[in-house]
Amino acid sequence: MAAPSDEGQNPTPPEVSHGGATRPPSVSQLHADDIGEQVELEKPETSRANSSSPSPCPIEQQNPERIIVSFDDGDPMNPYNFSQPRKLFIVVTCMVLVMNSTIGSSIASGISEPTQEYFGISNEQLLVLPISIYLIGYVIGPLVFAVGLSLYPLSESYGRKPVLIATFVVFTAFTLGTALAPTFAGLVIMRLLAGIGASTPISVIGGVYADIYNTRKARGLVITIFMAATTWGPLIGPIASGYVAPVSWRWAYWVSLIVAGATWPFLVLMPETYGPIVLKRKARYLREKQGDANVVAPVELQKQDLRELVVVVLTRPIRMFLFEAIVTTTCLYLSVVYAIFYSVGSMIAGGIYLVWDSFLARSQAKTPAPAWTQIEEYIRLPLACLGGPLFGGQRESIHWIVPTLSALPFGLGFLLIFMGELNYLVDAYEV
Repeated sequence: MAAPSDEGQNPTPPEVSHGGATRPPSVSQLHADDIGEQVELEKPETSRANSSSPSPCPIEQQNPERIIVSFDDGDPMNPYNFSQPRKLFIVVTCMVLVMNSTIGSSIASGISEPTQEYFGISNEQLLVLPISIYLIGYVIGPLVFAVGLSLYPLSESYGRKPVLIATFVVFTAFTLGTALAPTFAGLVIMRLLAGIGASTPISVIGGVYADIYNTRKARGLVITIFMAATTWGPLIGPIASGYVAPVSWRWAYWVSLIVAGATWPFLVLMPETYGPIVLKRKARYLREKQGDANVVAPVELQKQDLRELVVVVLTRPIRMFLFEAIVTTTCLYLSVVYAIFYSVGSMIAGGIYLVWDSFLARSQAKTPAPAWTQIEEYIRLPLACLGGPLFGGQRESIHWIVPTLSALPFGLGFLLIFMGELNYLVDAYEV
């Protein structure tokens, strides 16, 4: 979306005549960037602003029967012109939404043992499902809700707020379901669906910040804070679940639900931030007030047939990944980072565990079975003995903080690169 400018504005367009009556256009037309690539206008019956102009242009009435609305200079409805307290409220609300999502990703990590005891789970591999299935929901969610880099994602077709509310309903409802799950299978399914609902804030909120801040400095600052906030949830989740685990494993999910409930007032009060949708509502209001069906917003002039919608939505993310170097390199970088986080170590550890489990099963099948196969310490602790030196590997005289801080350069480098690339993406595409 083109940023509003305080200088270089063209004068307000003259009144437009329609069959002898005059009526002023409601506002000046959006900059062509707002309706160029994102909105494909119907050329025979719409007008298009001069694309070379760096600022919002007045209406060019090629067809006198169309009045295209846009934001006036200083229009309080323009998200760029929101007051600073209102913008700060939006920033905080979005951060809280993201923290709901990321707290949910780690809330199950501190209750594995009580969950195992309650459901009588003997296969320890199943205990990772409440965490891993939630992350799978993260992957599925953007595809389900179409909030990725598409021409007609839901957040750009219906607005940021309706999509955030709809998906947060999903997250809240299935978080309640996890707290009440009667079976382990039900718990896993609820976690998957909660993860799908929780994926939306991370996908949409970068666009929300781009909607309300039109300068690189301000936008870069809030996105940096947002990225930092994404790391707070995984830290809070295990602490909260570990604290309530002695009471009941269900209380971990009740805590997540309480946080979600406290977030709802903020989300409900948050205004819509996507400019074209705000204009669409403004045009609808003017049509009802003036009784003039020719008052339209640019977004209402786009083609919306099913064939084009499906083709564009399904192919644009792929085309951007293949042909946009910025997107390609960022995705490849993140795939390496998250592979280090979640895949490489876990795959190796999982392979070792499977080998040990197979060896243990063969030993227990012998007649008579070796005595060590009946002793819990001998069954479970050998893998821990293997992991101990790999995890720590220091002498007793060395403080525990030393190996702990060894991960600091990796985390610092990851976030610095990620913040820089995310800001660059938002600045490049302004959405």
